[in-house]
Amino acid sequence: MAMMRAIGLMSGTSLDGVDIALIETDGERVHVMKGHNNFLEPLGPTGYRGYSDDEKALLRAATKDAESVLHPGDRPGRLPEAEAFVTQAHAEAVEQFLEEHGLRASEIDVIGFHGQTVIHRPDQRISIQIGDGQALATRLGIPVVSDLRRADIEAGGQGAPLVPVFHKALAEASGFDGPFGILNIGGVANATLIDSKGGVIAFDTGPGNALIDEWMQEREGKNLDDGGRTAARGRPDEQLLAWLLTHPFFFRKPPKSLDRNWFSHKLAGQLSTEDGAATLTAFTARAVARALDHAPEIPTRWIVAGGGARNGELVRLLNYHLRAEITTADAIGWSSAYLEAQAFAYLAVRSLQGLPITFPSTTGVRDDMTGGVLARP
Repeated sequence: MAMMRAIGLMSGTSLDGVDIALIETDGERVHVMKGHNNFLEPLGPTGYRGYSDDEKALLRAATKDAESVLHPGDRPGRLPEAEAFVTQAHAEAVEQFLEEHGLRASEIDVIGFHGQTVIHRPDQRISIQIGDGQALATRLGIPVVSDLRRADIEAGGQGAPLVPVFHKALAEASGFDGPFGILNIGGVANATLIDSKGGVIAFDTGPGNALIDEWMQEREGKNLDDGGRTAARGRPDEQLLAWLLTHPFFFRKPPKSLDRNWFSHKLAGQLSTEDGAATLTAFTARAVARALDHAPEIPTRWIVAGGGARNGELVRLLNYHLRAEITTADAIGWSSAYLEAQAFAYLAVRSLQGLPITFPSTTGVRDDMTGGVLARP
């Protein structure tokens, strides 16, 4: 199949902004270029459209209002307002990206539009990513694939994680062999485990950056714990950590996925700023370590991506608990910040080609499934 140029858009549970990435793929292979020392060149240009404090507040309010949702079509409270904003913000992000890189809409074959997750309850067959794919396609003049989780959820799968098929394609293009793990730490953390025979299992490991970010916002008015420096000055509350890790989620076998609302930063409310940050950071790291209980083959190497890859204290704790080589995605030529956006570009092309995007070993769905809803301009 011919290579296609695809843009991926990702607005994650950290609620910080829109990540944009352009890649070339045929839905199976990913086009990569290797420089000296076999180091991967960037897959393509990337961009970012940050959210203002007021925009973040709107999305947080919408996420809270979504807790009352009973049916996938429900849009209570501020959800309609938030959906219109998400669509507009993504359109602005793409328009700015195309202008900055001297690209025309006609040069882009498809956009993979994740939308903004406001609720994820696969056991109730509900997972809502707000954003209007048809409105986006009409405004931009580019075909848009959105609602990529719905088919899997309706078929009884978890609807997450979706990125493992891209992780595997990128690993193959990079020449990596298992056993190794790819850990993406966004608002929620998820792991893709690839064994020495190329077999893949994937699942959410637990909270990622969301609790840490919310803690820092509440305590110091900051969006994150820069480099993990606040956590590094504190001491984790071992009793609270032990209690958090008794949550039933950690005892469920994969595939499994997490609703970001299942845990709150307020659980550390009685601690100092430093100790609370240390406790929540340790919680993320130890939850990842618990993932090894489900690994058919213990990874000898982990590639860490997402915002968590920039948290030095979190990476230090992962190194301690996982007892394996820890490498950030950036260090091998991948993109820590834009890996998920690249994945949604890849998934959009797979959807166009009718190729599966979810699998029994990644979401628990009965059969390999394609997914996504195509909107044409």
